[in-house]
Amino acid sequence: MASNGKKKTTMAKLNRESKLRERRADKAARKDARKYAAEHPPADVDETLTPGDADPGTEQEPSSVDASTLANA
Repeated sequence: MASNGKKKTTMAKLNRESKLRERRADKAARKDARKYAAEHPPADVDETLTPGDADPGTEQEPSSVDASTLANA
């Protein structure tokens, strides 16, 4: 029995199928992202800061060093 060398699927159908697979993959990724976000809520954010304010954790003075030792350095 000889094999048929003729292509049985058109490029249009192949393109439609590939777009469908891509849409399904995107949908599954969005679903997984929503599921992950529901399981891992974001950390509490201090809402008193405005965008122009500096991060309060970055401008703290060292507690173990007093001002007199800084002046001598």
